[in-house]
Amino acid sequence: MLRVLLLTLSVVAIAYAELCKPDAQNAFKVRLSIKTALGDNAYAWDANEEYLFKAMVAFAMRRYSGKSTTQTSNVLLCNVTDRVSFWFVVTDSSKNVTAVPGSEVEAAIRMNRNRINSAFLLSDKTLQFLKITSTLSPPVEPSTPVWLIVFGVVLCLIVAGIVFLVVAGIQQRKKKNKESTERENLEEKGEATATVENGIPCETLDLKAGHINGVFAADDERFTSL
Repeated sequence: MLRVLLLTLSVVAIAYAELCKPDAQNAFKVRLSIKTALGDNAYAWDANEEYLFKAMVAFAMRRYSGKSTTQTSNVLLCNVTDRVSFWFVVTDSSKNVTAVPGSEVEAAIRMNRNRINSAFLLSDKTLQFLKITSTLSPPVEPSTPVWLIVFGVVLCLIVAGIVFLVVAGIQQRKKKNKESTERENLEEKGEATATVENGIPCETLDLKAGHINGVFAADDERFTSL
């Protein structure tokens, strides 16, 4: 009886060794960067952490399949390194020496990736399932409705346009007033200054008051006296 038991355990151990090995058909490699993620708060990877990993994988399989048959004993780890990398495989609970198809394990991991990351305080970049693509984070919805943001932008553009037109109008009006004032000053200065023709300064003729020629004024006085 003891021999049969020992033989059975040996067969199971050999079968497990064949199931969980690098590049096996349904095996997955995991790499953890605990020091990179947590720095001085990094924890050591030990048997307790391995048990937690098995429990999280079993949880993912149960949640994905809707069955509670997967146990931590169905999750096999092998080739564990000090730099925290290892391979794992999930065995079928009904046939303990048969691996669960890799497609089902991948789907279960992807479905529960955030829960697994949270359990180890890591992210997709620091807890890597090398044959399983990272899940995309759900899009972040803005707290403010999009239509309100668009309305605010349009309103700001309208206000900016109105302010620009008002400022431009004020500047143009000031420019016209300045030009008008300069023109009036030049006209007043021109009236007060004598013109020069052929090098001889001449007084500006006042068209309204007229101007009396001195030669004819002398003749008028002479004839008047007669």
